Amino acid sequence: MSLSYRWVIVAAGAVMTCVALGAMFSLAIFLEPMALDTDWSRAGISSAMTLNFLVMGLGGFAWGAIYDRYGARIVVMTGALLLGLALVLASRTGSLLVFQITYGVLVGLAASAFFAPMIALTAAWFDTNRSLAVSLVSAGMGVAPMTISPFAQWLITAYDWRTAMFVIGVAAWALLVPAALLVRQPPKPAADGAAADAAANDTGMSVPQALRSPQFIVLALTFFACCAAHSGPIFHMVSYAMLCGIAPMAAVSIYSIEGLAGLGGRLLYGALADRLGVKPVLITGLAIQSVVIAAYLAVSELGQFYALAIIFGATYGGVMPLYAVLAREYFGQRILGTVFGAVTMLSSIGMAFGPLAGGMVFDTYASYSWLFIGSALVGLGAVAVAIAFPRLPRGELQPA
Repeated sequence: MSLSYRWVIVAAGAVMTCVALGAMFSLAIFLEPMALDTDWSRAGISSAMTLNFLVMGLGGFAWGAIYDRYGARIVVMTGALLLGLALVLASRTGSLLVFQITYGVLVGLAASAFFAPMIALTAAWFDTNRSLAVSLVSAGMGVAPMTISPFAQWLITAYDWRTAMFVIGVAAWALLVPAALLVRQPPKPAADGAAADAAANDTGMSVPQALRSPQFIVLALTFFACCAAHSGPIFHMVSYAMLCGIAPMAAVSIYSIEGLAGLGGRLLYGALADRLGVKPVLITGLAIQSVVIAAYLAVSELGQFYALAIIFGATYGGVMPLYAVLAREYFGQRILGTVFGAVTMLSSIGMAFGPLAGGMVFDTYASYSWLFIGSALVGLGAVAVAIAFPRLPRGELQPA
């Protein structure tokens, strides 16, 4: 198969991450109308997102192991079918508990079938420009707030939240199933180059050795703290803006601006990482993220929200793909699906804290101030851990 097909893999991966993660994160758009329609608490609805991330973490680890053994297509096709089913079922639920199970568990399990496997597959297709290619796949997450979120808001305004969620579920089937059919494993190297390729893609570590290594521990802790820092502000940004007096559709546009900036940030940070190295670019992005989160406490007007959204979206969007590149450099391609799935599992646990914490903070204080203060401090912790990243030269990576 021609290596030019690798760009088809990138495009398919971007579509999958856009639809899957966009559908999951659209709960932020559903939060307000669901609370008003059902009298369910914000914390109760937000806990479905917490379950999303917890299940997504476990699912990412499992899907990554399946990817290493069977390839990507069976994983993403299963995820495509499950995601549409989960959204359709969640739109019909009549109790908070059933909603938390269908949306929180099933959507999280389905969404986890795309990110780690498609990132690992893309890394396998690319020997050069790997950071940029991985960033482009994850750019789907940045496109989601510009597409799925406004679409959800329009459906809610035109109909109701149940109809909107049902339609998004059907659309997920229509988009993801064809994209899954495009997925292919990379061509095998020629026989005379197979040994050299295997050596270049294998550090000699087994999965247990990799999961106990200092490289994995630092990588996982940084990813965990990074996601714990930005998940709450991302999820509650629309509600926070509305609390500051911003109109609902304008508040959603802030979320969309973050997504657009995240798309640009992924391209910028990916290109910089290929040129300057992953570690310094990652540390710089984490530091900027923490400062911007704290700065949200000082804004109240739409223009100010837009300005911070550009910086915030570019930084959290830009750093996210870099963890996969570091994992590929530390551990090689052979066990990348399992190892990056494990890293994603811990990052998802970090993501799980923000939505629930923000809901609890608001229900207690009728304010989001402590959410942004706490998130900024956690972000500084991510910077401190990232500074401890081990060096990358492969020669230093020997079995424990």
